[in-house]
Amino acid sequence: MTHSLAGKTLFITGASRGIGLAIALRAARDGANIAVAAKTAEPHPHLPGTIYTAAADIEKAGGRALPLLVDVRDENSVNEAVERTVAAFGGIDICVNNASAISPTKTVETAMKRYDLMQQVNVRGTFVTSRACIPHLKRSSNPHILTLSPPLNLDPAWLGAHVAYTLSKYGMSLIALGLADELRNDGIACNGLWPISTIDTSAVRFVLGGEAMSRVSRSPEIMADAAYLIFTQPSREFTGRLVLDELLLREHGIKDLSAYAVDPSEQLCPDIFVSAADLAAAAGTRFSDFPADYHANE
Repeated sequence: MTHSLAGKTLFITGASRGIGLAIALRAARDGANIAVAAKTAEPHPHLPGTIYTAAADIEKAGGRALPLLVDVRDENSVNEAVERTVAAFGGIDICVNNASAISPTKTVETAMKRYDLMQQVNVRGTFVTSRACIPHLKRSSNPHILTLSPPLNLDPAWLGAHVAYTLSKYGMSLIALGLADELRNDGIACNGLWPISTIDTSAVRFVLGGEAMSRVSRSPEIMADAAYLIFTQPSREFTGRLVLDELLLREHGIKDLSAYAVDPSEQLCPDIFVSAADLAAAAGTRFSDFPADYHANE
């Protein structure tokens, strides 16, 4: 196992806020180099963070940062950002496909513009970014591609809840599994990571469930710690998995997860795509009896 990310270079899409930024900050504490590849250069009226504020936070945490304005849908934009990262830091060791578009709506309520956006950002963006990083990852001593996407839960209820969004997230997971097999002989690990509970991000606060959902969620740091655990595994051994944050941490002996709860007095809300069997495996964690209802505010 590699015990530190010191000197490693991470290319993280959507790293200006939320889970992407949390992953960047965790790596920065080791002295890692972070390419902040995101779309927000100017402050958003409702969502916190830009590529520049994220870069400043990363450097305060002990890392080196390169803010990059990137549209993951655009091959040229991604390729240019990857080349700038290699020029600045000498290579790429870890690619994190975190950027994602969300519209958890029923089919007739999903405008084709939103459908196309989710397919382009989630599926195409993951493919384009991974593809651009692969030649550089092949030169790394412990290369990883990590995609923020769920287990392939084929319970029809998840497709029925929001066909377009589910399709796009499962597409990301299929890319992770496909690349794991394709790149196995190159020693490039490819995995998916997903939270077992909802995470307190801007999407939860401003798009999905507001403060009420925030209180029954965990902080992004649980995903950051789970990602860090993956990055420090031998890439030739830990690959081809779609894992849940809590179950992965428990698998590696981390049992007390209470510090991650936004409000420890509340039961946690299970995230979408999580099965009853997965919840049962998280013995001792108090979950509510219902999964995240992303239609509650419609």
